[in-house]
Amino acid sequence: MSDKKNYDPYESLHKFSLLWEKQINDFIFLLTNNKDFVKMSHRGTDLHSRYLETFKKNQEALASVLNLPTKNDVTNVANLTLQAEEKMEALEEQIWDLQDSVKSQNKEIESVVEVSKEIIKLTKQLKTELVKTKKELADTKGLHAELQELKFELLKLNDFKQEFETIKELIKDKSTEPVLTGTASGN
Repeated sequence: MSDKKNYDPYESLHKFSLLWEKQINDFIFLLTNNKDFVKMSHRGTDLHSRYLETFKKNQEALASVLNLPTKNDVTNVANLTLQAEEKMEALEEQIWDLQDSVKSQNKEIESVVEVSKEIIKLTKQLKTELVKTKKELADTKGLHAELQELKFELLKLNDFKQEFETIKELIKDKSTEPVLTGTASGN
């Protein structure tokens, strides 16, 4: 093989661009390092800014006459749109929070309703048991009254039995006593 290097056009272009960049940077440095150039560029930028300001005012005046939106109008509309979007996002978040709280409230209400249903069911059971208890109490009172009557009757029967026993004993005692029968002496 040969010791020759292949020709690369990109490498020569790269060297040429580096050389050109160095020359332009040196030229700009020389220009900017000059006080007269700085003063002149300062006056030029002032003049250019005044020109742009008057151009801007004339453009806004013409746009207002033709009823066309200006750059400021579009900027204001964009800012208002962003603010409106931010407010809508905040409202959406509040709505989501409200929906979540409503869902939790509904769950709590459902649990309260379930508990209320159970309480109503227990109340109905207690009512029926109360009615049964009242009926049993009335029956018990009736039985108690009958029992009192039976007790009273038993007491009467006991008294009667005692009297009967007393009479029976009296009858026995009289039957064991000799009865005097009359043998009369002539008197």
